[in-house]
Amino acid sequence: MGLYHLIYQSRAVVSFSDAELAALLQQARTHNRKIHVTGLLLHSSDDRFLQILEGEDADVRQLYYQHILSDPRHCQCQVLGEGGCAERSFADWSMGFRLASAADLHELLQSGALNPPTRHGPKPTIRPELMERLLDFVETKTAC
Repeated sequence: MGLYHLIYQSRAVVSFSDAELAALLQQARTHNRKIHVTGLLLHSSDDRFLQILEGEDADVRQLYYQHILSDPRHCQCQVLGEGGCAERSFADWSMGFRLASAADLHELLQSGALNPPTRHGPKPTIRPELMERLLDFVETKTAC
């Protein structure tokens, strides 16, 4: 077992109100504290989510593949990268949150900071540059 991170994107089935987003965050933060998972959730005005989860390998995988993936509030889930990591980038957040524009998400994802998958190889991995871009992004946005 070791530290692991996973980043995915999805689209809300219906638009989230501010109250629904607050409830989602409260639920995620409570659960993530229990299983020692940290991370960041970005939500855009076009109802897209981008989330990074970090923690022990088994905990992160179980959270995403057995809990998040089956959540009926979102669809079009796509893992963008996953793999081992040396340290947590969001260690102080059971689930950090920022609002992002659609352009912000597009820019973050088009930055070339994900290693592309090979035809028969593993899923894409996350380059350190993406984590740096995410950290820079959250420092310039207002927390919720």
